[in-house]
Amino acid sequence: MSEAIGLAREALITGDVPVGALVINPQGVVVGTGKNLREFDHDPTAHAEIVALREAAVAAENWRLDGHTLIVTLEPCAMCAGAIAQARISTVVFGAWDAKAGAVGSVWDILRDPRSPHQVDVIAGIKADECATLLAEFFKAIR
Repeated sequence: MSEAIGLAREALITGDVPVGALVINPQGVVVGTGKNLREFDHDPTAHAEIVALREAAVAAENWRLDGHTLIVTLEPCAMCAGAIAQARISTVVFGAWDAKAGAVGSVWDILRDPRSPHQVDVIAGIKADECATLLAEFFKAIR
């Protein structure tokens, strides 16, 4: 999670919401990293999770990321949760909860919905205070 927090801090440089993510393969190697790039890339899909998943898929030479773990500083939104399920990620670890748009337990629970074709293990609240503080400071500064 510390590495994901570092990536989140990098997002601040581009004026993006500070969210960082990384994908670890089954052997424990980081194969994808991402930070929010929506503002920088002018791309509504450039969430940290999507950026990291894309990089991991290239590294794996496969869109299927079975056995991989995604670590992210903020609970994924519905778009990212859908991408995580489509990529067949096995485990998601996240820091701060997102009471407004979270789709892994807060508002929705897409990844653990029994109707979903792919179930994902979820570990929540890792370094939650540190992740939440980074976000709170960002939003306080822009409001």
